[in-house]
Amino acid sequence: MTPPPPASPAHGANSPAARDIAHVLHPYTDQKVHREKGPLIITSGKGVRVTDEAGKEYIETVAGLWCASLGFENERLVRAATEQMRKLPFYHAFTGRSHMPMIELAEMLIERAPVPMSKVFFANSGSEANDSALKMIWYVNNAMGRPQKKKVIARKKGYHGVTIASASLTGLPANHKLFDLPIAGILHTATPHFYHEGRPGESEEDFATRLAEELDAMIVAEGPETVAAFFAEPVMGAGGVIVPPATYFEKIQAVLRKHDVLLVADEVICGFGRTGNYWGSQTMGMRPDILTCAKALSSSFLPISAVMVNERVFEALADGSHQIGTWGHGFTYSGHPVSAAVAVETLKIYDEQNLVAHAAEVGALMQRRLRERLTDHPLVGEVRGVGLVGAVELVEDLAEHRNFDPARKIAARLVALGEEHGLILRALPNDSIAFSPPLVISAAEVEEMVEKFGRALDALSAQLRREGLTVV
Repeated sequence: MTPPPPASPAHGANSPAARDIAHVLHPYTDQKVHREKGPLIITSGKGVRVTDEAGKEYIETVAGLWCASLGFENERLVRAATEQMRKLPFYHAFTGRSHMPMIELAEMLIERAPVPMSKVFFANSGSEANDSALKMIWYVNNAMGRPQKKKVIARKKGYHGVTIASASLTGLPANHKLFDLPIAGILHTATPHFYHEGRPGESEEDFATRLAEELDAMIVAEGPETVAAFFAEPVMGAGGVIVPPATYFEKIQAVLRKHDVLLVADEVICGFGRTGNYWGSQTMGMRPDILTCAKALSSSFLPISAVMVNERVFEALADGSHQIGTWGHGFTYSGHPVSAAVAVETLKIYDEQNLVAHAAEVGALMQRRLRERLTDHPLVGEVRGVGLVGAVELVEDLAEHRNFDPARKIAARLVALGEEHGLILRALPNDSIAFSPPLVISAAEVEEMVEKFGRALDALSAQLRREGLTVV
């Protein structure tokens, strides 16, 4: 066995950082750079803040990975988990077995669904939920006697996960390169980003019309009898926090109805108040046939995700399972009782604390303050977002909306400066920086977050000026 490389001189031989470098394969990380730089080790959290091993405190501007909706402490969720672990630490849902946390959680989700839904299937992550939804779509069309209706359309820059199927739905190059993805039968249509994709003289509504027409043409070219579903986030998350233009989903859904194509709403980021409504589907006027959710479902205290399906989808699943004698899909931890108990308590907290209304209120403040502080900044091309999710995009040419050369790693530099100023930031494609703080963030914390970000951005501007780079 080849021994691990020696620790970087910056890390002690047996320090936590050196042990991490020696043994951990990190997701979404340049492994060679990590071997030299090492990790930022977080040791505790409270509210919207986390603390590293040196005792430095940071505002977590993206709630971890868009997910720690109640922040980094909540005794009610700890209690819900421990009480359930004492009562029934595990049971499964195979072959008709059940338990009360799963039953109660399914009821609560159906009651809160943005459109009438019939049943809930549980998994463990957003990736698993979207993977399951894709399998359901194939299964349903076979059960309905439509074996050719299997192709699925997603969007460039969309994000739906990293399993083989969900990564194929994802429309980001880094999730495809060297992985031999996407798999066959997955198509990608245009990104609804007016800032970059709108044409001169084109209004947002004209842009939406054009994208709907392009989708219609794609379905016709493929053959409507072969196209089964369309996957979409209400607001695109990891692709850059891209808010669709006015009338976009109205026009897209008209095309889907015309060709009998199912709509899958990926609410993994947008669900549970993030956009100012309980669901992003409500914010964007979507009426999905299938809805996937995760992350804030349990405030990410424990892994859990869900797939809600309407009655038409469920009846086809039921018919197929009856023909075969079973529905041959599921996970050992589907509806895990401890995760489900924590999710039930999470949804109760959202209701009792009226957190969706709070998120709408502080989200409006965040959107306003980001624009007031940053719109005229010489590095900022666009500030965008809705509710408590937003992004700031950095550009080299303001007039042409041209981004920096990726080799300059401008967003990564800003992330490092953010850490110096006490912020954990997330860089997205096109040198965009995401904002998706815990839903419990206060107005004062929003002000502090935006001000610290502004100072970090000013520091980046000063660095670039010293390097002789002039932003046009």
